[in-house]
Amino acid sequence: MRALVQRVQRASVEVDGAVVGEIGPGLLVLVGVGKSDTGGGGAAGPGGGAAAGLDAGIARARSLADKVANLRIFYDSEGKSNLSLLDTGGAALVISQFTLYADYRRGRRPSFSDAADPGPAATLVDEFRGALERLGVATASGRFAAHMVVSLVNDGPYTILVDTDELDSPRRGGGRPSEA
Repeated sequence: MRALVQRVQRASVEVDGAVVGEIGPGLLVLVGVGKSDTGGGGAAGPGGGAAAGLDAGIARARSLADKVANLRIFYDSEGKSNLSLLDTGGAALVISQFTLYADYRRGRRPSFSDAADPGPAATLVDEFRGALERLGVATASGRFAAHMVVSLVNDGPYTILVDTDELDSPRRGGGRPSEA
């Protein structure tokens, strides 16, 4: 799973001209689900099958929600990025975004063959949102598979890509990137 996280002053989403979700200060979170998150594109582990893959995807959705809720990207009283969404009491607007799995390496038209099928993807996006709520984050969302118009006032701008593949692997280098 991937989440493109944007710190916002406010954000909203419309479907067919009607606002279906909106938040004040917090995070706009665009969430993409890959086939590997649902058992549809890789090994599902011992026991195999789509059910085992979906169980692993649910664990990834929960891990991603925990990471997003605890990202220290909000300013403290000294102007340093030391506070999380949980610390500030901000909200999250969760939008399903299969295009985060676009493969643009060949030709000019992106391929979305690595994106999960709609049914399992909807389940995992809902699990991500539910996990945020269980952590105490107020959420709003768009409508899965609908054409949405998303509006936001980006704060910073502050935008981060979080990928569960990176959460699953040990950190390389043991620290900050070196500056050349």
